[in-house]
Amino acid sequence: MSTIPATHDAAAPSAPSSGLVLLLASGAGLAVASLYYSQPILADLGRDLGASARLVGAVPMLTQLGYALGILLLTPLGDRFDRRRVILVKAALLAAALLLSAWAPGIGALLAASAVLGLVATLAQDIVPAAAALAPVAARGRVVGTVMTGLLLGILLSRVASGLIAAQWGWRAVYAGAAASIVLIALAAARWLPSIAPTTTLSWGRLVASLGGLWRGQPALRRAAYAQGLLSLGFSAFWSTLAVMLHADFGLGSAAAGAFGLAGAAGALAAPLAGRLADRRGPVLVTRLGAALAALSFAAMALMPLLPASARLALVVASAVGFDFGIQATLVAHQTLVYGLDPAARSRLNALLFGGVFLGMAAGAALGSLALASWGWAGVVALATAASIAALAVRLRR
Repeated sequence: MSTIPATHDAAAPSAPSSGLVLLLASGAGLAVASLYYSQPILADLGRDLGASARLVGAVPMLTQLGYALGILLLTPLGDRFDRRRVILVKAALLAAALLLSAWAPGIGALLAASAVLGLVATLAQDIVPAAAALAPVAARGRVVGTVMTGLLLGILLSRVASGLIAAQWGWRAVYAGAAASIVLIALAAARWLPSIAPTTTLSWGRLVASLGGLWRGQPALRRAAYAQGLLSLGFSAFWSTLAVMLHADFGLGSAAAGAFGLAGAAGALAAPLAGRLADRRGPVLVTRLGAALAALSFAAMALMPLLPASARLALVVASAVGFDFGIQATLVAHQTLVYGLDPAARSRLNALLFGGVFLGMAAGAALGSLALASWGWAGVVALATAASIAALAVRLRR
């Protein structure tokens, strides 16, 4: 038999302790934060390493591409091996990649380290299915929702931390501090995270090959990946160009750019709200409402040229709150849909969904930099709005 019945899910005697859930949420948040530390400090990187804005823009792009590749090639291993072992190995590799980034002598070395960093930062996508496996059915929604809140806060607050640390101690301290945080998570996981039995005996090659069958056989998965990928394109286009725009148009530095993450952190509140609404009205409705809110929030920034400087900044803050809330609500609803398709293939389904997400992120980083260089901030706003409208169109189709 290639599949092992997932009896350990149902047989879990009780929900994991609050301390273990906090560890998982912190680990997911700190791992995924590694993808975003570079965004508020791109201007600092360019000045220090003598690189052009377009070349420096490749740092987040390569990180996102590495993450998408790691999701497709490495995340499925969670179905085949003890997730605890997978988590510990990836944590060690992620800490090493962050240290390589901190010590990078030039832009070439930093670009290479960024690609590797993205590959192993998929640690976050091993932690979320681990939380689902550790929780009994009656508590699974609560546990996974809590861990997802940690992951979403990591995405958004990473920019705040990065901007503040870079302003005080320089951009290299950002990566060094991130490496230290992952080492602490690894030590805690080695002490308290229990083993989690695999759900399949497929070889790595057959495991990865099975992704194609899952993709072809699950139209609900394809719609979720397409829609979330498009929303992620707009999300990444905004955040990967925000620091450059704030510096050019308002004379603000990396600390101010990072502080915008506090506005986006309000989006993490969408996780429990979206889950409850999906339980009552169905996840499809939540995906439509979330995509519509994102499109409206991005489109509102087209009004910026008509406003004074202080009002323009306030509009960017309000738009960040709105689109982050919409995008994160849609993500939680999509996970609700996808995780229920085949419990024995949860890691692979997660890999396909988040592969779409981070391909969208990589495309957004590249296209956002191009749009900013070619058409200014209005081009970034148009790109993000169009991508969100396309996501809504995908969700409106049955």
